[in-house]
Amino acid sequence: MVLEKVKAILSTQFDVEEDTITPETNIMEDLGADSLDVVDMLMSLEDEFDVEISDEEIEKLQTVAEVVAYIEEHQ
Repeated sequence: MVLEKVKAILSTQFDVEEDTITPETNIMEDLGADSLDVVDMLMSLEDEFDVEISDEEIEKLQTVAEVVAYIEEHQ
């Protein structure tokens, strides 16, 4: 399931409990991501799901649900 894999990646990257990450979690605000964190997340997601996410797209993806939807649409 894409959501579970995304939660696992974010949990590891941001050192938070996986259970605290929901589809509504805002990556920048709730997880405290900065631009470098977003680049790291982007590379992890691209490797895990074999998708390519452009810089323009990643800026639009603010919540976990938006990231999951993008991955599901582009797999």
